[in-house]
Amino acid sequence: MAQNDTAKNGNGTVLKQGQLGFEAELFKAADKLRGNMEPSDYKHVALGLIFLKYISDAFETRHAQLLAEDAAAAEDKDEYLADNIFWVPSAARWSHLQANAKQPTIGTLIDDAMRAIEKDNESLKGVLPKDYARPALNKVMLGELIDLISGIALNEEGDRSKDILGRVYEYFLGQFAGAEGKRGGEFYTPRSVVRVLVEMLEPYSGRVYDPCCGSGGMFVQSEKFVHEHGGRIGDIAIYGQESNYTTWRLAKMNLAVRGIDSDIRWNNEGSFHKDELRDLKADFILANPPFNISDWGGERLREDVRWAFGAPPVGNANYAWLQHIAHHLAPHGFAGVVLANGSMSSQQSGEGDIRKAMIEANIVDCMVALPGQLFYSTQIPACLWILAKDRSNGLVKKTKLRDRRGEVLFIDARKLGVLVDRTRRELTDGEIGRIAATYHAWRGEANAGEYADIPGFCKSATLDAIRKHDYVLTPGRYVGAEAQDEDDEAFAEKMQRLTAQLFEQTKRGAELDAVIRDKLGALGYGV
Repeated sequence: MAQNDTAKNGNGTVLKQGQLGFEAELFKAADKLRGNMEPSDYKHVALGLIFLKYISDAFETRHAQLLAEDAAAAEDKDEYLADNIFWVPSAARWSHLQANAKQPTIGTLIDDAMRAIEKDNESLKGVLPKDYARPALNKVMLGELIDLISGIALNEEGDRSKDILGRVYEYFLGQFAGAEGKRGGEFYTPRSVVRVLVEMLEPYSGRVYDPCCGSGGMFVQSEKFVHEHGGRIGDIAIYGQESNYTTWRLAKMNLAVRGIDSDIRWNNEGSFHKDELRDLKADFILANPPFNISDWGGERLREDVRWAFGAPPVGNANYAWLQHIAHHLAPHGFAGVVLANGSMSSQQSGEGDIRKAMIEANIVDCMVALPGQLFYSTQIPACLWILAKDRSNGLVKKTKLRDRRGEVLFIDARKLGVLVDRTRRELTDGEIGRIAATYHAWRGEANAGEYADIPGFCKSATLDAIRKHDYVLTPGRYVGAEAQDEDDEAFAEKMQRLTAQLFEQTKRGAELDAVIRDKLGALGYGV
């Protein structure tokens, strides 16, 4: 961004978009307007308006171009659809709302604008928030928020405006996820975690799928990757499914504000019970399923074509997700899945047998142990499963990889990351690059350099070595890292256990102290 890009906050203060922290300053100003409103409610108010600003800006830019060329064409909806631009009726355009921002009827005007846009754009039906007129929503705050958002991408056109608004939308999503804590984690995967998956898998072209897509962060980062590496955005096709209707709406808006064409399905039964994309075979799958879900309805799915490695336990969906994802991989496809650490070593309810079958079938390519405190929603340690359908070579950018059958790469990244606040950690760009480069070199990519084991960080382990460890896939067992907790023991339970140990040791220490005193007393030493 150039240093003269500007936006104005609610007080008219100029915010420089080219400077680091532009999005943070904008969010701070928007959050101040929130007052006592819950972040979970305010999220839809703010994000809905940012989306409205985006589609209105895109429309107005194209409208001006068409007017200069042919006035009749400027009123032809098809002219906009051909350029993947939403048709925005005059009463729904941002200029109209901005002009009426201080009116007490502004909530009703926004709701009417959202309805008009949905009416004229089939793909947005049921997506946009339409409750701005509700009495509980402060209309003065609403007007000030419109003023604030009006300054975003001011005087910018086309892709530049889209990029700025997309950045703001994505940043706001992350900040709302943090403010909502556990609930926020249901719709947002931290950006650094998504980037690790994208940089490792390199989705340059083909079909990209996420069966539990949340607000669409995996797709946004995939598109960014293609763009940043000189590829064509149109070379990838986006597919997804989400069971939470509110989250699905966020995803649709998130992708639309990026100008990303996609096929994102919703039903409240979810990917296990109503697989909307049953016949899809994806080239890349990136997913962050909910950890350790016990009520996934597994008892109704004991016989299913997806369970190629064994029926997953009814009390935990981790291995149902892994097998659902493996089932949807194309012949040369790759998948990256975020799961709880327990998935790497669990033996209960047949999970160990399923993991053994997956390893022996040569579908597990790489395991990455992540540092703690990466997620908004849980303190449970997490890992990445990298799956590959064909490990005899596989294809990346139409180049064959080396035969990796009989080996698995283990990366222990638990000591990486930097604290960004008191409770949350992020992986740095350099750390993300290190993890990805290690994987690329190991799988034999062209120009990726030679791979070498690094004690404490990475190890290419043979199938025999994994068998000796009873098919446990915890990287620390292979790379020689210092032993750390490798389970999902809850903090409260761990604290209770350690407190009991301390009490017992203190009690034992007092007993030994009494014995020593008695012995010294018997020897004539007063203690």
